[in-house]
Amino acid sequence: MKRITLLLVVFFLGGLIAQQKAEPPLHVVTYVDVYPNFAADTAKLLQQFAADNRKDPGFVRFDALRDVARANHFAIVEVWQSKQAYDAHLAAPHSKAFRDQLQQGLGSPFDERLYNSLP
Repeated sequence: MKRITLLLVVFFLGGLIAQQKAEPPLHVVTYVDVYPNFAADTAKLLQQFAADNRKDPGFVRFDALRDVARANHFAIVEVWQSKQAYDAHLAAPHSKAFRDQLQQGLGSPFDERLYNSLP
């Protein structure tokens, strides 16, 4: 009986340690600057991209923002359950299509930055 109790304790402790080592959520901030004549199309593209992202596994949050002073400058703020979920999202057909469609109007390079929360 003592061995069974000891095995159960070890099993539960192992589960707790595994949970503590879980990967933290990934925050992604992307800056998108397009030529002014592409601003309206980019806004529509971002709205569709947001809707598509909400269906992806591991999705937590997506915000598309427009600069107050420059209507052709956008920021995308995303949160994913893990880096693996984000990588899978990037490989999805809708993500590839979004980036391809965005390329023609980019006024500066796509600026994507990955972050984890501070402990």
